[in-house]
Amino acid sequence: MPDSPDIPVLELQNVSISFEDQPVLSDISFQLTKGTTMVLLGVAASGKSVLLKLVLSLLKPDAGKILVEGVDIVPVKESQLGKFRRRMGIVFQEGALFDSLSVFENVAYRLREEGEIDEAALERRVREVLGFVEMEQAIDKMPAELSGGMRRRVAIARAIVSDPEIMLYDSPTAGLDPVTAHNINVLLAKLRDVQHVTSLMVTHRLQDAFILSNFIYSAEKQELVPVDSNGGRQRCATCFLILRDGGIYFLGTEQELTASPDPYLRRYLA
Repeated sequence: MPDSPDIPVLELQNVSISFEDQPVLSDISFQLTKGTTMVLLGVAASGKSVLLKLVLSLLKPDAGKILVEGVDIVPVKESQLGKFRRRMGIVFQEGALFDSLSVFENVAYRLREEGEIDEAALERRVREVLGFVEMEQAIDKMPAELSGGMRRRVAIARAIVSDPEIMLYDSPTAGLDPVTAHNINVLLAKLRDVQHVTSLMVTHRLQDAFILSNFIYSAEKQELVPVDSNGGRQRCATCFLILRDGGIYFLGTEQELTASPDPYLRRYLA
């Protein structure tokens, strides 16, 4: 992993993709440095989830480059993509846990897939990440015994168990009540500000985006605090990308977004 905070962890250069000759994404370019969260916004069917699949190489673009830590993964063969995917974790909208496996086995699954055979080391790591998401007490439970918010926390633990550099979130708070959704946002900020994980987050909830933009996680207080609570010395590493008609309509900070006089953006934020 590059040490310089200015070297992109993830970069897209002029990426385009069409399905059955219908453009879905056109000429998408952006870059994310270590510890930055990009919130992907846009109306339904604007290409947000397709963009996540492109980063994971579940889809290949028709044109452009997708660089993970400086390496273009577009031409990489499927058999060689594993080492890049191991640098990523993904949390799906519904958590997508294995219903037949316990919380422990769900979180351990990726480590077993990657060849971890030291059971003591495996259990230590599983307990560590479950502790990080405050779910260690549920280690022996089955997914059916968990609430929606608990399932989402376990899904995040499973995604971070292999210590990824990049996290991808597909509507991580969808369908959750406001209190549980806030708790998930606290966890995402904790990953950003404590672990310095680089993230792409698809969401339909503007309030989630603004929370991540205006608050940072305080390890001392173990809660979110306003970004300017320490005199502005701590930057909040969150930016916004809004897709429209397959292209980037806006890319910038929350301050730039909320100050924009653009009629479409004003309607979108209303």
